[in-house]
Amino acid sequence: MKTIRMFHFFFMILLLITHLKGQAQESSGEYYVLQIYTLANAEQEALTDAYLQKGLLPALKRQEISSVGVFKWRTELQDSITQRFVLYPISSPELLNTLKDSLDKDDELWKNNRSFLEASHDQPPFNRIETIFLKAFKEMPVMRASGVEGKREDRVYELRSYESPTQALFINKVHMFNEGGEVALFDRLGFNAVFYAEVLAGPRMPNLMYMTTFKDMETRDRLWKAFVDSPEWQGLINDPYYNNNISKADIMLLYPTEYSDY
Repeated sequence: MKTIRMFHFFFMILLLITHLKGQAQESSGEYYVLQIYTLANAEQEALTDAYLQKGLLPALKRQEISSVGVFKWRTELQDSITQRFVLYPISSPELLNTLKDSLDKDDELWKNNRSFLEASHDQPPFNRIETIFLKAFKEMPVMRASGVEGKREDRVYELRSYESPTQALFINKVHMFNEGGEVALFDRLGFNAVFYAEVLAGPRMPNLMYMTTFKDMETRDRLWKAFVDSPEWQGLINDPYYNNNISKADIMLLYPTEYSDY
């Protein structure tokens, strides 16, 4: 037993080193920005929606970011916290800094959105903005717009966040998605994934996130049952190599706003 544990430990260290080397060598694959606006009341909701639709999205497109998703919690699942989720791809980490400078200097953005950008300190348009920076998995290096159709309020955009207890176990979970075949299984079953990515900077580390989409809740539930019952997943979940690689999982069931690009 001790020999097996030592082998597993050294294998995990080798996997960590290989992962870090791979990160350094990889030049392809998108990066993603996910911003979460937390809102306290109807006034903040109205101001933020107006700013996102008429201010931020056009400003991002002036910077040649053509696909921007904006999502809300599904009504029947939303608790006391109201949020907007803004997601878009960028080509490199360097663009994250230059993009901020460009938005700060965008005269059209500031001229037409003063009620949001220059709100009074005692009547802010939001409670907070959380920014998460991500790097696409190699098995899906480019974001895909969802192929689901139908009424937007009926759609389910499932954003999942998986935290791991250690860096080595996080890399193990990423391996499960890529080499282990979890991404391929999602594709086979028709989960209409938008992205899979590891979090490079955010409030919860180590962490990965991904988004799958469904035309309605019934389809979502049916496909997840097919996923859990599949021989591929049963093989993965019963493989001791992938034990204990998640310490916390958060599931956010959203739908796209009318002005979302996908």
